[in-house]
Amino acid sequence: MALTPSNMMPLGTPAPDFCLPDTVSGKEVCLSEVRGEVATVVMFICNHCPFVKHIQGELVRLGQEYPAQGVSLVAISSNDADQYPEDSPENMKALALSLGYTFPYLYDESQQVARLYDAACTPDIFVFDKALECAYRGQLDGSRPGNGMPVTGEDLRSALDALLAGQTVDPAQQASVGCNIKWKA
Repeated sequence: MALTPSNMMPLGTPAPDFCLPDTVSGKEVCLSEVRGEVATVVMFICNHCPFVKHIQGELVRLGQEYPAQGVSLVAISSNDADQYPEDSPENMKALALSLGYTFPYLYDESQQVARLYDAACTPDIFVFDKALECAYRGQLDGSRPGNGMPVTGEDLRSALDALLAGQTVDPAQQASVGCNIKWKA
């Protein structure tokens, strides 16, 4: 595991389009289908990363609380499942079902979508406004495995709440850090 920060996509960048298989439903899911009325959260996560495991409960809470307000969430795993079998589509489906993810958990086998987003780590979180322009990218909150801080989702929640209130998201944003995306050779 290499501790890796997110690359911090420039604010205002249009959301790169994608269509990927949902590991739970087996159906192809496109950005246009998961786009939220107010905001769309695109999260690059995986099964095996301790940084993602640390925040899974909060991801479940976010998925329960925000969709009724016009915010959609979608998770994507772009890791090389041949080298990291815990991140295989079958294991992604099992984890999503066991945790109760209410959002699609998509598999980016070609890793093309991760490259389009310039995703670097897990978790790597992007929020797009109603025009599908990047309004936030960075950390869920300041909690990390072993640092003693509670997982609150404070930074992501602040961005979403600003968009819900029709306000501009504070541009002072902290990069996420986590395991590097496991790129194919």
